[in-house]
Amino acid sequence: MNDTKVALVTGANKGIGYAIAQGLGAIGFTVAVGARDDARRAKAVERLRAAGVDAFGVALDVTSDDSVAAAAATIERTVGRLDVLVNNAGISGRIDDGAQDPTTLDLDVVRTVLETNVFGVVRVTNAMLPLLGRASSPRIVNMSSNMGSLTLRTGPILAAYAPSKTMLNGITAQYARRLADTDVIVNAGCPGYVATDFTGFNAPRTPEQGAAIAIRLATLPDDGPRGGFFDDEGVVPW
Repeated sequence: MNDTKVALVTGANKGIGYAIAQGLGAIGFTVAVGARDDARRAKAVERLRAAGVDAFGVALDVTSDDSVAAAAATIERTVGRLDVLVNNAGISGRIDDGAQDPTTLDLDVVRTVLETNVFGVVRVTNAMLPLLGRASSPRIVNMSSNMGSLTLRTGPILAAYAPSKTMLNGITAQYARRLADTDVIVNAGCPGYVATDFTGFNAPRTPEQGAAIAIRLATLPDDGPRGGFFDDEGVVPW
């Protein structure tokens, strides 16, 4: 095993996830590109390699126990450990016909959003913890949103998506408490309002700007904060 640090980024074939992979690769990480779609994953790896990043693809559907277990096995076989896990994969959920209006909330939409945005993070994190335990300064970054802040209450009313990020922040705090006596540092980050297909490309920030907080949290020093919620400006109120 060499000294090159290894990062897994979920949902890394496009948007903020791709920008995080590119940014970590640019500072010397080997990047495991986690994505469901085989063709898009292969194309992302090809683009990253063309940009000089040491990247490899990992088939990963965060909603599937079998897929996540297979992904962990692939990473173990390929590089033997993980230094950084960025839980970036997320969905906004269907919004038509009042599906995310709290007064007409479609509970199936809530379940679908939670399956990816919360349960998927738990599923991937727990599968990757043994690999992270082999690193000297392991970091976990959960990509959240200030729409999940009970204080700020920003953005449109999305009664499935926003609470999924509230719960993700809560889960992040629980992981940080549980891992307080270990080297694993866990935090949540908000990328801001970024122009991706997630936002219909109608937003002021670039994916690279959105990725900056993840890269910062992924490279925190050993005395860095734990269990916090941050954006480019600093601490985001819960």
